[in-house]
Amino acid sequence: MVHPAVATDGERGAAYMHVESTYHYDEKPTYTTTSGYPIDDPKKYQRVGNGPLLLQDFHLIDLLANFDRERIPERVVHAKGAGAYGEFELTHDISDLTTIDMLTGPIGKKTPLLTRFSTVGGEKGSADTARDPRGFATKFYTQEGNWDWVFNNTPVFFLRDPTNFPTFIHTQKRNPQTNLKDATMFWDYLSTHQESVHQVMTLFSDRGTPASFRKMHGYSGHTYKFTKPDGSFVYVQIHLKSDQGVATFTNEEAGEKNGSNPDWLTQDLFEAIDRGDNPSWTTYLQVMTPEQAEKFRYNVFDLTKVWPQGEFPLRPFGRMTLNRNAQNYFAEIEQAAFAPSNLVPGAEPSADPVLQSRLFSYADTHRHRLGGNFHQIPVNTPIRSYNPFVRDGQMNVNGNLGANPNYQSSYRPLTYKPNGLGTASHEKWTGEATWAVFGDVTDLDFEQPAGLWKVLGKQPGQQDNFVHNVAGHLSGAKKDTRERTYGMFSRVDAGLGKRIKEATEKEVAGK
Repeated sequence: MVHPAVATDGERGAAYMHVESTYHYDEKPTYTTTSGYPIDDPKKYQRVGNGPLLLQDFHLIDLLANFDRERIPERVVHAKGAGAYGEFELTHDISDLTTIDMLTGPIGKKTPLLTRFSTVGGEKGSADTARDPRGFATKFYTQEGNWDWVFNNTPVFFLRDPTNFPTFIHTQKRNPQTNLKDATMFWDYLSTHQESVHQVMTLFSDRGTPASFRKMHGYSGHTYKFTKPDGSFVYVQIHLKSDQGVATFTNEEAGEKNGSNPDWLTQDLFEAIDRGDNPSWTTYLQVMTPEQAEKFRYNVFDLTKVWPQGEFPLRPFGRMTLNRNAQNYFAEIEQAAFAPSNLVPGAEPSADPVLQSRLFSYADTHRHRLGGNFHQIPVNTPIRSYNPFVRDGQMNVNGNLGANPNYQSSYRPLTYKPNGLGTASHEKWTGEATWAVFGDVTDLDFEQPAGLWKVLGKQPGQQDNFVHNVAGHLSGAKKDTRERTYGMFSRVDAGLGKRIKEATEKEVAGK
């Protein structure tokens, strides 16, 4: 079977059916039922005279039964999205950091990939231009397995304790009584979990409403590890910088697009690639040694913090280009299953507790949404894999490994490749099992948001837009939640808190 990431259009169609003879791209195909029975007219159905329909009409029953099952559960988060195929090209030698196959020579080495962009909180039919972080997920089809970068377009997130994630996402959804989006829910969570303020500052700036998927950056957010065979490692964060520059909407521009074309970002991406205007991103690393991490002012596993680039400069290593649209959105984009647990030799997760929880939850949600054998869907299939112990289950369509034994058999010995784990001089975790949280919010948590507020002040109109954006949304919340939120922003900057209170209460009075 030809892998869909590297296939031609004709080959890709065959790959998705797994049976090449069933797809005839060079002839006019004969219409049939799903079992292959030829039908002379798809409009016909069987009935007794002018009476009831006949259950024996398999074509009609087949048609309706499949139609009834067309919709699979949408993603709980990142439901609305768009994507395309492309390639990664290695541009700089980083063999001093890792032995990851796609990142080790020669310069110019290319790896096929699939990228999906998405909003986070909205449903599948929500607007592309909603004020929301954007998912930026990429699946690299390497020679040593699929490597997934499940990133966002913001370098931080709202939380750092994994148990808060379901609660936080619920506040971005709908009120269980009214079934409406609820400003009080939204701000009640944020104002009582003030470690979120750094992400809130980003979200309510104009960065929270990108004007194009092609014109936004991507960030790992989490800390990862790049390792070498001897077990040594460095901590890294990955950045993708748009070669098209960055473009954003104001709150009013985004609202206008929500009404006139809620699929604007999806359309923009597809049409750009369709006309050959292929977007690209230069990829960079920030690198930190374990010794530096121990002395770092912030917790290296805190998802609400960035690494200052003055201390940990960006190091370029590659370029990612999207150059081919999918032929079928459902098969290739909706069924794409990204998970940070999809790693390759030379890349490992750090002890970031939110990342650790995602290692489980992403693959688990795909099993719920797509079935236990979701990894056999062509867009999710590695270039090469062999695991004879994973067998059977629903929709096992790859031949179930035929007559190969389903246990560790002396009659079919396997080859095992050392991975170097267990020899590192750092991260040897010992101790009692404990209940853990990051702890109370301190002044340290407001340092970086205060820095972002100053950065916005250097860009004409951005501080004004931020205050305007927050006030318009916060004015829908209850009074005690509003007051608590003013206090949160006052800890970032006293003048900011005062401005937001005045603008918000003016909005309230005008309602």
